[in-house]
Amino acid sequence: MNTQTSPSPQFYLTAPAPCPYLPGEKERKVFTHLVGPRATEMNDLLTQGGFRRSQNIAYRPACESCRACISVRILAQEFTPGRSFRRVLAANRDIVATACPAQPSSEQFSLFRRYLDHRHQSGGMSDMTALDYAIMVEDTHVQTRIIEYRLRAPGDGLKAQPKGELVAVALSDLMSDGLSMVYSFFNPAMEQRSLGTLMVLDHVNRAKALGLPHVYLGYWVKGSDKMGYKIRFQPQEHLLSQGWQRYTPSED
Repeated sequence: MNTQTSPSPQFYLTAPAPCPYLPGEKERKVFTHLVGPRATEMNDLLTQGGFRRSQNIAYRPACESCRACISVRILAQEFTPGRSFRRVLAANRDIVATACPAQPSSEQFSLFRRYLDHRHQSGGMSDMTALDYAIMVEDTHVQTRIIEYRLRAPGDGLKAQPKGELVAVALSDLMSDGLSMVYSFFNPAMEQRSLGTLMVLDHVNRAKALGLPHVYLGYWVKGSDKMGYKIRFQPQEHLLSQGWQRYTPSED
C-alpha cells in the first residue's frame, strides 16, 4: 500500500467485518495515513471531522447500513464535576498524574497486558506483544504523550518523576482545540477507584489549564455497554449530519 505523502491525503476503505459493539452488524472503515510535515494539521482536521487516530492511521466508520457510532467531545471549559465525579476525585487524591514523552516501558506493558487479559480477552488487541505495544505508543507523527497515574509514594512531591505504583496510563494527542484520548488502560484489580473516569476528569482539567475547549472521547455507541460511560460527561457535543451539536441528555 502506498504510504508516501502527497498534497492531498489518500483514503482507503476496509472490507466488511463483524462489529465489535453491536451484535449482528458489520463494520467498515475509511482511513488514511498521518505522515509527513502536515500530520499534525491533518490530525486536527480529521479528528474535528469525526476520525480517530491509531498509530499513524486516521480512521472513521463507513458502515453501509448503520450510523450508531457518534463522535463525542466534552465541552471542557463548561464542565463542572457533579457529586459522583467529586467522589471519584476524592477517592483518588493519593494518585499523581504525570505527562511523559510518548515512550513505552516494560512497566506500562505489564499493566497493559493485565488490563487486556481481564477486560478484553477476546478483543482485537488481545494478542498484542511488547513490540506491538511499543509501536502503538511510538508510531506517531503528531504531538502525542503518555500520562502516567501512580499511587503517591514518600517523597514524590520532591521528584520530577513519581516512583509510586503505576495504576493507569493514557495515550493522548495534543490538538489545536483540545486533547484527544487515543487509548487508556488501568489496573483491573482497582475497579472500585473508577480509574477510567479519573483519567477523563484529569484530561478535562488539563484542557481547562491549557485554555483548550474540548476533550475528544472517540465514539459513543447507543446500546453498547462498552461505550455507555462517555455519555456521563456533560456538557458535550455530538458530531451529526449538520455538524457538531450540543447533546441534550433528555434526547436519550
